[in-house]
Amino acid sequence: MAGQTDGVAIGLPVQRAQVENLYVEAMLLADEAHAAFAAQRDLGSIEGGRVHGDALLQVSLACESLKTTTRLMHIIAWLLHRRAMIAGDPFAGPNDSAARIGEPVAVDWDVCARFDAPLRRIVAASERLFERIAVIEAGWASPAAVAPVQQLLARLEARL
Repeated sequence: MAGQTDGVAIGLPVQRAQVENLYVEAMLLADEAHAAFAAQRDLGSIEGGRVHGDALLQVSLACESLKTTTRLMHIIAWLLHRRAMIAGDPFAGPNDSAARIGEPVAVDWDVCARFDAPLRRIVAASERLFERIAVIEAGWASPAAVAPVQQLLARLEARL
């Protein structure tokens, strides 16, 4: 199976390991984000002040919480779809919309600048993870380079 050229089977063990590791990372980050945003809402403190006294900041916190959660859910959905593809699920194909990570949900860093450092770190980590997934997806979608040994064999075969 590792020698197939369908784009999914090439390097399958490496892809499987990457997907599993990224899945664990994404789930841990999602749990961390949920806990941090919930604590921020419950405690109501940003910059040592009170969120409850600043309606715009309350709404901003809610919006960035939703954006971060959405970004992480897109990542997790992509990873789950990849897992299904690797497992050979006939309903998970490379042309499905779930097989593409899509466009990132933009962060409003002007708003996030008012958040505590741990919250900003989580938002930034979700952005970096999304970018890593996009790079991996682009690499997997690219045609595999022909190995030098295969090039040499092709030249020898052409001469015969």
